[in-house]
Amino acid sequence: MAGLTKGAPTPENIVVHGQSRVLEVTFSDGAAFRIPFELMRVFSPSAEVQGHGPGQETLQTGKRDVTLSGLEPVGNYGVQPTFSDGHSTGIFTWDYLYFLGSEQDKLWADYAARLAAAGVDRDVPMTGKAAKSGPGCASH
Repeated sequence: MAGLTKGAPTPENIVVHGQSRVLEVTFSDGAAFRIPFELMRVFSPSAEVQGHGPGQETLQTGKRDVTLSGLEPVGNYGVQPTFSDGHSTGIFTWDYLYFLGSEQDKLWADYAARLAAAGVDRDVPMTGKAAKSGPGCASH
């Protein structure tokens, strides 16, 4: 996992908005983002979601109403959320949070395209091999 990129913006304020299910992050360069918990969950940097390499991603569905049940700092480079569905293995570096915030529109479009390609509904939880977007990883 990459740490903080030298000279990259760092968070100045992080607020969890439970009711609207967004993480609000204000960065040192003045950028401010409201990142939906669902976006964080479906693009978690964890091996469980991303796999161990290209093509091993697991398509996440049924996450629209996911909430944060915890958010812990990790060193001075990120946070580790615990989601209401029990997922807690992704470490979100400051760089990754900035990426999620700044690329939201593209990420949502990519997610919609992946759902359509798999022929699945965003709100219906997937199980087993049907959830794999690529060859997968037998260890998860």
